Amino acid sequence: MGIRTIPRVVLLGWLPGWLLGWLPMATPARVACAAELPRPNMLLIVADDLGWADVGWHGGFGKTPVMDRLVAEGVELDRHYVQPVCTPTRTALLTGRYPSRFGPQALVPSNRRAVPLGTVTLAEALRRAGYATFQSGKWHLGSRPEWGPTAFGFDHGYGTLTGAADPWTHRYRPNDPFTDTWHRDGVPLHEEGNATELVTAEAERRIRESAPRPGAPRRPWLVYVPFHAVHNPVDAPDRYKRLYDGIRFDADDVRHESRLRLAAMVAQLDDSIGRLVAAVDDTGQRADTLIVFTSDNGGIESVNNPYDSTVPPSPFNSENDPLRGQKGQLYEGGIRVCAFAHWRGRLAPRKVAAPLHAVDWLPTLLPLAGAALPDGVELDGVDRWLALAGDAVIPRGRPIVVRSATGVAVIDEGVKLILTDGVPAKKGEPGSGRPGREELFYLSRDPFEKSDCRSPEDRATIERLRAIVVAERKKDVTELPADLVGVPK
Repeated sequence: MGIRTIPRVVLLGWLPGWLLGWLPMATPARVACAAELPRPNMLLIVADDLGWADVGWHGGFGKTPVMDRLVAEGVELDRHYVQPVCTPTRTALLTGRYPSRFGPQALVPSNRRAVPLGTVTLAEALRRAGYATFQSGKWHLGSRPEWGPTAFGFDHGYGTLTGAADPWTHRYRPNDPFTDTWHRDGVPLHEEGNATELVTAEAERRIRESAPRPGAPRRPWLVYVPFHAVHNPVDAPDRYKRLYDGIRFDADDVRHESRLRLAAMVAQLDDSIGRLVAAVDDTGQRADTLIVFTSDNGGIESVNNPYDSTVPPSPFNSENDPLRGQKGQLYEGGIRVCAFAHWRGRLAPRKVAAPLHAVDWLPTLLPLAGAALPDGVELDGVDRWLALAGDAVIPRGRPIVVRSATGVAVIDEGVKLILTDGVPAKKGEPGSGRPGREELFYLSRDPFEKSDCRSPEDRATIERLRAIVVAERKKDVTELPADLVGVPK
């Protein structure tokens, strides 16, 4: 199979990247292209279920001084889209392709293998380009050891293979074949300690050990840190709860305690990111390191605890205001998330209103590394470097299509159409079905999706967006791969 280098192409209408290089930019100096930049280290951080209003820089209740500072000094990604739940976003992030391209198992939180073995991921492409690649945290792309991080391009992997874990015991759901998947490189591991603390310590160690040594050539690295925080079960060490002494989150004691645990977990996440940044600083790698942060989906506002855990349920959890909706939904609160990029000396502080999706990171990052993909790989993502580094609002050039297990949202030119699948009524059970639903929002003037704008004059817009959905569905895999039939969900 041939190898092709990812081109530095940014779609401005139909213009290719080589021509854009001749166009004047709004900044005094032209934005550097990939060939002019050093191959950066990449610290890729993914929070879990973090709500839009859980963080300080959105005016939220969580104490996040580290992330607030990184946002102020970096590029705030104001319209960063993901999938509405975890496994699909991780699939999109690491492959540059929509999860629906791999089958229905990749559209839901699952213990099944999300993508075929042999799929070239971000990690694999970087490793082929000479990077050291490490993962620490939640995997959730296949819970068998042979489907873990080291099968998809990581030199080393650590944490849980499953989608969630109790923060104290690291266990998944009770009476489940995947209850215990805490591991290092696929080998079961039993450790004492808080999960967030352990994940942070592992990632910090990898950063420090990968620092350049005198007289030795520099080897760039990818450290991928998909935290379990702030996913249910929601809890954190008491020292983070004490940060909120004197704050009353709700008059009801149960709701107050629930929000306090979430706020503490947000603060712990922030502190952990501070430790990773300190490791980069202490080893003299800050100018050579690109930091990318996102959540895998929006926050969930109230949640029980079905895990093997003694942590209480969380009836008063995340906030996504002023965005509508939450995790699992196709409204903005489910798929538009807290995100930023930071590269000292390379990315000037600014807020980017241009839309990005998780699938865009692979085609954006690989050119920086001089990395390659096999011939024939069709990406859904586009290179968004100029949107990150320039002053102009660079169009994405193609719509964002977010498919869930129950519907699809398409966002194009400031307009968003949500199509929710109907559920047939069960025979003999009147009222058990649910009709499909269609909603249209003009995000440019209604970013909080308050007004469904379907009307006769909007028919042309609706039909155009429907046609995009139909075309995209033709690229999807709709059947479960044969080798996954019978594998527990």
